[in-house]
Amino acid sequence: MNLPPVGHNTADLTIKTELKLFNSLATHLDAPLETQTIVLPAGSTLGDLLRQIELPPPRVFIAYVNGRDITPRLDGAIETGHPLQDGDVVALSGPVPYSWGYGSPIV
Repeated sequence: MNLPPVGHNTADLTIKTELKLFNSLATHLDAPLETQTIVLPAGSTLGDLLRQIELPPPRVFIAYVNGRDITPRLDGAIETGHPLQDGDVVALSGPVPYSWGYGSPIV
């Protein structure tokens, strides 16, 4: 029995996410400090969103999806494989002054 591939029914569907950029990332898009609506294909991940807005993952030090911190990984990188859903609010920040991103010890 041949089954269709998983996700075969999402080919033409899109999701809308709201994107907020803070600190050193605030000026990355044309309208700094404003919430941006980003349209992505259904099944997209945080990494897909970053590619669409041309923001390299190493520039992101803090990532929240719907208020949930998805930053922590053992290597200190953000979780680019995190799946996004329609209506998600994504907040990204560059290094915060006096944080480990600037080379300061965490106290």
